[in-house]
Amino acid sequence: MPGEMPGTTWRAGHQVTVEVPASSANLGPGFDAVGVGLDIRDSCTVAVREGRGVAVVVTGEGEGTVPTDDHHLVVRAMRRAWEVLGVAGPPSLHITCGNAVPHGRGLGSSATAIVTGISAAYGLWTLAHEGDGRLDLDVINDLAADLEGHPDNSSASVFGGMTLSWLDDRTGRDGIPHTRTVRLTPHPSIRPHVLVPDAQLSTATARAVLPSQIRLADAAANSARVGLLVHAMTADPALLLPATRDYLHQEPRRPSYAASMALVDALRAAGVAATISGAGPSVLALAIDAEQAALVTSSAPAGWRVVAPGFADTGARLVAAAGG
Repeated sequence: MPGEMPGTTWRAGHQVTVEVPASSANLGPGFDAVGVGLDIRDSCTVAVREGRGVAVVVTGEGEGTVPTDDHHLVVRAMRRAWEVLGVAGPPSLHITCGNAVPHGRGLGSSATAIVTGISAAYGLWTLAHEGDGRLDLDVINDLAADLEGHPDNSSASVFGGMTLSWLDDRTGRDGIPHTRTVRLTPHPSIRPHVLVPDAQLSTATARAVLPSQIRLADAAANSARVGLLVHAMTADPALLLPATRDYLHQEPRRPSYAASMALVDALRAAGVAATISGAGPSVLALAIDAEQAALVTSSAPAGWRVVAPGFADTGARLVAAAGG
């Protein structure tokens, strides 16, 4: 992780714009480890201003419901990034967020916001040292996984594609665990569809119902499916249905998203690899041909949205940077 350079100078007019994709985590058995970036992107412009204070303007998802001051998750992530980098942040910021990622639906909206904030903070930090705002995705990956608490969503938003992440034994600056990520390219025949209900479910609520212990037989079965999942997603999509079988987290959560599990069951019975997206309640369906794609679309219950965004080819990216 980079050390602090001497003489950090924030200048009014420094500005960065970043875009970060949504994510779907777990894909069945890959609990807290596997994710995919989805090409639904939040955009955020952060500008250093004269004076003091933070102003946040939000359009799209979360408009009118999320904080518009220091309590906004993007701002909190920025502050944490600057703390780790060893600098005090600018005294005044103007932040404009254009949100497309649905909130509280299992599409990694919190991870997207965290990656957005860290990316913007890092970009502004490099500008303050006469850099070009370019992002160091490995640094961002470490910080985002630490703030989010698990790397499945955050790593997918950082790198795009399909990600497999784990923590190694090393720690970096401020004792932050080092997150290792392998980025994989999903097979081109796989067409991700997300079925999004009106209902929301917080990650904390979904995690609270998970058991503290599991049977050894279930752990062994789940391990086999994770290995198969990587193979199916990258080389042999015909194996996606067995590869997305979960033994750890979906059944204990069934009462929390009964309608979503009923949809998962119906799609799987029809031969489509369907899972709960992250902590839910959205459903991720991985169609492998036009017939399956049509079946997924026609299976959506009344009031549900169907989105077919494609996988994100890139993760967090700097769209624009300007010096003062």
